[in-house]
Amino acid sequence: MPAARRPPPTRGGGSRSRQPPPRQPRERVPRAPRQPRERRQRSDLGARVIVAIPAAILAIAFIDFGGLAFALFMIVFGCACLNELYQLLERWKPVPLVGFAALVAMVLGARFGTQRDVIEAALAAVPLVFLAVAARGHSGGATVAIAGTMLGIYWIGFAFAHAELLRQLPHGKPLVLDVAIGTFLGDTGAYLGGRLFGRVPLAPSISPSKTIEGLFCGGLVAILAVFFAAQNSTSWLTHGDALLLGLAIAILGPIGDLFVSLIKRDAGAKDAGTMFGAHGGALDRLDGVMFTIVAAYYIWLAVMH
Repeated sequence: MPAARRPPPTRGGGSRSRQPPPRQPRERVPRAPRQPRERRQRSDLGARVIVAIPAAILAIAFIDFGGLAFALFMIVFGCACLNELYQLLERWKPVPLVGFAALVAMVLGARFGTQRDVIEAALAAVPLVFLAVAARGHSGGATVAIAGTMLGIYWIGFAFAHAELLRQLPHGKPLVLDVAIGTFLGDTGAYLGGRLFGRVPLAPSISPSKTIEGLFCGGLVAILAVFFAAQNSTSWLTHGDALLLGLAIAILGPIGDLFVSLIKRDAGAKDAGTMFGAHGGALDRLDGVMFTIVAAYYIWLAVMH
């Protein structure tokens, strides 16, 4: 009986062949849907509105009070802005105490004196800053310490002192309100216009999120807001004066915004502070009005008066 045939040997000499495991198809990682991002943007806008409403009511109330209450209101927020600035410039080692004292003196000088008293208080701060820095000893960086301290005094101190000067003028209350309305609505218009239509960056090296389209939207909103607010609340402000004031706010408001953005970028900070939650700090919210309020005072002196 013939022997049973064995199966032919496999290649490689072994009776068992190792076959590679079946190749598993590569699973594609699904992309994250865009819905969470839209929700985050909507929640950010909602947080801005929630913070802005009580802040606006508080500001309007103190503008209406006027007098010493408004001066103290300016001192509190002026010192808050100074504190945020000096924290951003911490590596320059400024002298906050001299800055706070100068701002208080400038605002009180505007309240109980004249523009001359404001200037005298600002000039007196120069030797005081020198003496304060010199008292530290020769540790280096004296020049930038003096410069950083004086930046706060001449930028923030003069702005809040001029707000007090403007409030004391004839029709000062509606003027301050018109400037605040135009500045803040223009900033909101620029924010919304940039989100809806923004394509061309305005100043990418300073603030990448700002766009030319947002700038034009904000400027148009500022001019219209000042024009209609002035015409509806006053009979002494001409159409031409209202348009001039609105145009100044439309130009200087964004410059003030970029001014703070440049300082924050140089300091490596996203926001100047956290006082207003989603809005950031006092500097983040008052950057534009610290330019427009000064312009409004001198426009009044040159044209409206």
